[in-house]
Amino acid sequence: MSENVIYSINGPVVTVKDTTDFSMLEMVYVGHKRLMGEVISVKKEATTIQVYESTTGLRPNEPVYPTGNPISVTLGPGILRNIFDGVERPLKVIAEQSGAFIPTGSNVEPLDIEKEWDVQLKVKVGDHVCGGMVYATLPETDLIEHRCMIHPSLKGTIIEVQPNGKYKINDCVAKVQDEQGQIHTLTLCQKWPIKQARPVQERLSISVPLITGQRVIDTLFPIAKGGTAAVPGGFGTGKTMTQHQLAKWCDADIIVYVGCGERGNEMTQVLEEFSELIDPKSKKPLTDRTVLIANTSNMPVAAREASIYTGLTLAEYYRDMGYHVAIMADSTSRWAEALREISGRLEEMPAEEGFPAYLPSRISQFYERAGYMNTLNGSIGSVSIIGAVSPQGADFSEPVTQNTKRFVRCFWALDKALAYARHYAAINWNQSYSEYVTDLAKWYNKNVDPRFLHNRQQIMTLLAEETKLMEIVKLIGSDVLPDDQKLVIEISKVIRIGFLQQNAFHKEDTYVPLEKQLKMMDVILHLYKRAKDIIVQGKPLSEVMKLGLFEKLMKMKYDIPNDNIQQLDAYLTIIDEAIATIQ
Repeated sequence: MSENVIYSINGPVVTVKDTTDFSMLEMVYVGHKRLMGEVISVKKEATTIQVYESTTGLRPNEPVYPTGNPISVTLGPGILRNIFDGVERPLKVIAEQSGAFIPTGSNVEPLDIEKEWDVQLKVKVGDHVCGGMVYATLPETDLIEHRCMIHPSLKGTIIEVQPNGKYKINDCVAKVQDEQGQIHTLTLCQKWPIKQARPVQERLSISVPLITGQRVIDTLFPIAKGGTAAVPGGFGTGKTMTQHQLAKWCDADIIVYVGCGERGNEMTQVLEEFSELIDPKSKKPLTDRTVLIANTSNMPVAAREASIYTGLTLAEYYRDMGYHVAIMADSTSRWAEALREISGRLEEMPAEEGFPAYLPSRISQFYERAGYMNTLNGSIGSVSIIGAVSPQGADFSEPVTQNTKRFVRCFWALDKALAYARHYAAINWNQSYSEYVTDLAKWYNKNVDPRFLHNRQQIMTLLAEETKLMEIVKLIGSDVLPDDQKLVIEISKVIRIGFLQQNAFHKEDTYVPLEKQLKMMDVILHLYKRAKDIIVQGKPLSEVMKLGLFEKLMKMKYDIPNDNIQQLDAYLTIIDEAIATIQ
């Protein structure tokens, strides 16, 4: 029986009086049911613990057990294809044992300890090894090779190696003698604290885009591999759907999807959709390179914070193997609300809108764990973070959105008016921005075409000009505008409907390669140039409008298949021939 007992219980916050047995951020077990908790405050007179499970039924004087270790996750084969809760408990296993709801004090192994893996050893006796080196590989799924790495803190000499063959995750496959003479057993898994970033050799400059196949993102507001992006939007603007589309189509090797405080039916939709999806590149199930962390809104609030860090740690683990990982956090606002609730129960001095004063530092710590890295074993990997933000009433001036803006370099502002007009993705081109454009310019010029960014700039200019003109149109109508300004409005309509709006359910439009995006811009801007020439010659815009070219260009995204992009060149000829009939 532990000498440390519960003194008071306030929701998920538990205090223990007069003890020095606990250290900051230590994992503890609370009560007879051994609920998982974490020490968040240590004072001479009392230690405060936040419990990651429901404290219903917990009583004073129940024991609290220290563990001496921080909250950690198990890293090893079997993570992919799995669905975890916020503290890495496998939901499928819990469902088989206990039904649809997680029982309090549930103690289930995170990874399957009975499954055997086909292991190939990469070291031999006498080899000198250090943190991050790969000592064994195995096929985790049909798409991903799992690389077992030496723990970052370990350095020494291999003194024993097992032959290649089938092993369980806790079986010894090799032994290392460190510089002090101690012998360490190497298994297929390791533990790592979720709130501690995994070390790397070097943080590299960002220079490669994360290609998503979504035109408004890839063309106007690109994100880089190792970059950070925020997707703010009010209720019903399509934050979750945007993240789903990115998870399905972006060219990351591995997807970590964290549902943080989201509605249960949304998480169910995610689970059902992902299980049915086929990876477009490999034609294998998308789940072969996906891990889902489900933390629904009815789960204990404290676990929301843990779910964010759990997802990050899993992403960093695969990054260290040399993979490019994209983590979708949906939504960081629910995480911030959990911080506010815990802070209120701790009676801390509130800052703006009741959020704790340390909200900006927590948000920055989260996004700073992204990056394009040279890992400890010399491979290149990245973690890209795309976090949804749910400002109440779509008010972007609230603290979570404003503080997130400080720490991300890509801001995709979702617009309620666009969403209700069925314009997908509902990213407002006037409020959004990407600071990665200049960093990625060299890549676009080399791998796509120097015209790409030049066309992008022209399209951004036209859209900005249209916004100004629409203010005039609202006041006095469009009839008073000269033809060159009417042309800007008409061509911007083609850009908005024919280029930026995208149909996620159309097989040719759900994903668009960069080459097709470039040619679509070429065609639209060619029509603008030729129509402008006609107006300069003194001919009315109405003559050009009669040709039906604007309507035709709005439909070209559906008419031209992705595997035959060259057909778009015919549109240039069609435009020239049609315009020639006016001249």
